[in-house]
Amino acid sequence: MAESQHRTEEETRLFEAFCTLQAPQEVRAFLLDLCSKKEIQDLAQRLEMARLLDTGASYLEVSKATGASSTTVSRVSKCLNGPIGGYRVVLKRLKEQSD
Repeated sequence: MAESQHRTEEETRLFEAFCTLQAPQEVRAFLLDLCSKKEIQDLAQRLEMARLLDTGASYLEVSKATGASSTTVSRVSKCLNGPIGGYRVVLKRLKEQSD
């Protein structure tokens, strides 16, 4: 099996694993097993950057609020406004849950 094909199967299995989780506590437990605390903090920081950017905050405001570098804020902004749409889906659903 080619390495890229193997990696794709592993990634698919990871994505499917997330879909099996049914509650925030389950996601938390899985992420704590899967990632370091620093990696989880970085992921949470990126989601917060996307949320702030989505509300119209400037790069500078986002950088100051999160402590992230301008490079990271820019990357998150590109993803937020890019064609994949993952941030948009999550932000929309989080907003719907809070309404």
